[in-house]
Amino acid sequence: MSVVAVTPLQEQVESELKKYFRTLNGEQPNELHDLVVGQVEEVLFRVVLEQCNGNQSRAAGYLGINRGTLRKKLLQYNLC
Repeated sequence: MSVVAVTPLQEQVESELKKYFRTLNGEQPNELHDLVVGQVEEVLFRVVLEQCNGNQSRAAGYLGINRGTLRKKLLQYNLC
């Protein structure tokens, strides 16, 4: 069995997901994937855009996506 290195970001996400499940008190979550991806993605785009001083071309490069996709996501999350 190989050992998988866990990054600090993964540890933080795992910790927060465990807290989330505790707050559900046994209730089943709905659309958990969309919830997590949406919340993480919005923060990711906002922080990267801040780091790039609003330069969408550079932000798209940081994210490894094209500028059109970034623009679509920025509109989706009301970040522009």
